[in-house]
Amino acid sequence: MTYEETLRYLFSMLPMYQRVGKAAYKKDLGNTLELDKFYGHPHRDFLSVHIAGTNGKGSVSHFLASILQEQGYKTGLYTSPHLKDYRERIKKNGVEIEKDFVVDFVESSKRIIEKVQPSFFELTVLMAFVYFKEKKTDIAVIETGMGGRLDSTNVILPEVSVITNISFDHSEFLGGTLAGIAGEKAGIIKENTPVVIGEYNEETFPVFKKTAKSKNAPVVLAENEYHIDYLMEEPGKFLVMNVKDAGGEVVCPKLKSGLLGEYQRKNIITTLAAVDAFGEKDNISAGKDAVYEGIKNVVRNTGIKGRWQIARYNPTVVYDIAHNEAAIMYLSQAVKNIPYRNLRIVAGFVNDKNLEKIVKLLPQEALYYLTQAKIPRAKDVNELTEVFKANGRNVFKVITDVKEALDSALSDATPDDLIIVTGSAFVVAEVV
Repeated sequence: MTYEETLRYLFSMLPMYQRVGKAAYKKDLGNTLELDKFYGHPHRDFLSVHIAGTNGKGSVSHFLASILQEQGYKTGLYTSPHLKDYRERIKKNGVEIEKDFVVDFVESSKRIIEKVQPSFFELTVLMAFVYFKEKKTDIAVIETGMGGRLDSTNVILPEVSVITNISFDHSEFLGGTLAGIAGEKAGIIKENTPVVIGEYNEETFPVFKKTAKSKNAPVVLAENEYHIDYLMEEPGKFLVMNVKDAGGEVVCPKLKSGLLGEYQRKNIITTLAAVDAFGEKDNISAGKDAVYEGIKNVVRNTGIKGRWQIARYNPTVVYDIAHNEAAIMYLSQAVKNIPYRNLRIVAGFVNDKNLEKIVKLLPQEALYYLTQAKIPRAKDVNELTEVFKANGRNVFKVITDVKEALDSALSDATPDDLIIVTGSAFVVAEVV
């Protein structure tokens, strides 16, 4: 098979949650464990860091991978979903997995695929593990897909576990309460393994503490270790900040972040606490120079896209994959810090989100260009229009094609306008 034929096989033969939703969700680790055994437990041949959370886990994963690369480690990175190409999910030192490896892996796996009938995600996780093993990776940063306890990545035994934060998302699978969702995320906490919690929440933190205590796992609350009280932006280049420790001493002066958006301050604090947790291990560490360079060069080192990504100026166009209540709230806060004449938002969502709550968090003054991604899970644009209008948002245009919706916003805009493309990774993927 060619690479394109292999992708068609993966997308058509294996259920993929991001595209089809609930039908692809597996409620146990049985398939993953069987695949892991078949491939000889490849994750045991490299060190790992495991990252879960509702929001921010992708940014933290990329920050950590970038830091480890700067330290000189051969660093694997597994994330999901991809925006443009499947290979974005699996990288070593920022370089995507080779097309030939994808083709050969799938070709050689057809017998076990037919026997186990794994999901798209389950097979991709094992492909990543096999790849990292064969490429003699020192350490891999592994991002969960959804949840934690039953996530396909949760067969690894990491050096450090990280849970960025908890908010409502995928409630039909993870639970209808924050404590319930936290319980699922806490499933990545392992015996005698440090766990870093990114944010305190009175409903969720006791869940993490209880789980960690039962596993004798040291708990670190990132916001108790660091805080940022000064932050500015070098327009289109970096966030610049002073990071202080718990005693108020500046420990990282003029730290520059290659990821923009004020909400990254939380992810950076979580990243720094995770790096400190490395210091408790004998087999992995990262010095201050690697931290500075890794956070500054994260985009160059890892290729991350879609996190307050400024695509152009005059007018300013921003791509951001915010897709749930907490992420949309952060986006709306970020908008307040940017001057503009008109705010134009190209928005589309998938059909399993609580859109009533999300829409109420979106800026009231924006002109909305509603659209839908070319996936089965996409929310019908006409139904989306009804929700926006019912919540008092100005539906300026309804254009089914995402790229055409952005082109229309650009055509309508003045040089002083701000255009944001958001609502789903799949919406952003069609224009990035």
